[in-house]
Amino acid sequence: MMNKENVIVETEKMVRSTLLDEPSGHDWFHIERVTKMATKIGKAEGANLFIVTLAALLHDLADDKVVENEEIALNNISTWLTSHNVAQADSYHILRIIQTISFKGGNGNQVETLEAKVVQDADRLDAIGAIGIARCFTYSGSKGKVIYNPSFDVRKQMTLEEYRHGESSAIHHFYEKLLKLKDTMNTDTGYQLAVDRHAFMEEFLAQFFKEMT
Repeated sequence: MMNKENVIVETEKMVRSTLLDEPSGHDWFHIERVTKMATKIGKAEGANLFIVTLAALLHDLADDKVVENEEIALNNISTWLTSHNVAQADSYHILRIIQTISFKGGNGNQVETLEAKVVQDADRLDAIGAIGIARCFTYSGSKGKVIYNPSFDVRKQMTLEEYRHGESSAIHHFYEKLLKLKDTMNTDTGYQLAVDRHAFMEEFLAQFFKEMT
């Protein structure tokens, strides 16, 4: 018989041990923030909090920014859920959320359920605002990207390969992704939370370019 509280606690322990020292900004503390935010939004929006919590905890364990093989990673997550007696329908729902919430340069899939919308909003909120700025530079540095190169163009349309490996900088990432996220929020709660964070990024960029002159 599955005990939902125990499944969540055991999943937290597993994810923490896996991602604690992850260097690209997709570490345990990102997961912890996203999970808390997803719970907050999920409560406000009336989502299934068991699904929301597990999907938020597990979402980066099969992200191509973190793992080399997404298929193997998804299989590992599926095995974890099965071994903890999570119902097959719930496991499918969680795995589908994990597969659809990523931005992927604008090439991501459409989210399909309220729970997916909630987790996607929570994940995207952690990519904007003060924390989002810090994570942007951490991720860019981990991938060998420069802070800013004015000779680079802001890319409008990209394949996933171009998005991941093309010529860009941390500052360009604001225009290629981060400043777009506010208007992609799925829930009223997520959008309301995104407004201030978006404004803070605009203030940061204004100051950045003021100092560049």
